[in-house]
Amino acid sequence: MKVARSVAELRQALAPERRAGRTIGLVPTMGAFHGGHLSLIRRARADCDIVVVSLFVNPSQFGPDEDLAGYPRDERRDIELAETEGVDVLFAPPVEEVYPPGFDATVAVGGLTETLEGDEAHRGRAHFAGVTTVVTKLFNMVGPDVAYFGQKDAQQALVIRKLVRDLDMPVRIEVCPTIRDADGLALSSRNAYLSREERERALGLSRALRAAEATLSSGVRDRDSVLAAARAELERAGLDPEYLELRSAGDLSPVERVNGSALLAVAARVGKARLIDNTILKGDP
Repeated sequence: MKVARSVAELRQALAPERRAGRTIGLVPTMGAFHGGHLSLIRRARADCDIVVVSLFVNPSQFGPDEDLAGYPRDERRDIELAETEGVDVLFAPPVEEVYPPGFDATVAVGGLTETLEGDEAHRGRAHFAGVTTVVTKLFNMVGPDVAYFGQKDAQQALVIRKLVRDLDMPVRIEVCPTIRDADGLALSSRNAYLSREERERALGLSRALRAAEATLSSGVRDRDSVLAAARAELERAGLDPEYLELRSAGDLSPVERVNGSALLAVAARVGKARLIDNTILKGDP
């Protein structure tokens, strides 16, 4: 496995593969690998000739009061895991390689970034501008045929699909299922912040989603009932959500009744960890 620290090294490693017509898959990450990251890498390995994994904690998507300084980092372990999974190139640039002196460009997507995570009461649109800017840069640096993202960041996946569509980027976006521990907790690098007691409380997030699914399965489709079932589980776990919302799975517009596909999304703080989770609810159209 090649570890590239610069764009020049990355492109040098990929140039002969591209000339040979090999398909290149990219898994963008911020490191601190867990089973969710590994599932994306394995999917890329199954689909593509060459697998590139980026390892970059992107400062531009963190707000001033967020956990950039304390975000989990373990590059040595990540390199070992990437090699074990058969990654061909690990791109782990320093910040100044991605954002050199004088860098002053932003790529922003409208229409999907004003709600949920993008609401100014939560992370704000600047968060997604940071995401879409760095993803655009990674696509330009790597030139992948396919890029892999997780469904746990459902809004981010929609935003990136729109970015690619609106800017005619020649990359296919694959969104892979959320990976969970046996107890239902969605895997996240930020789970490392949780104490044993906090982890038990955090299970309220996935239980809330399951309660909503059960309500829908019973034939109840109206928004208020679905959200009430989910909220009851959050309250039982002692969680006060930043948001708990039912939105269209396609454009994040508000949903009053589950007809077709709807995204139920939740965010809550548990100790110092801010956790998100979601599920796609499906009702008959």
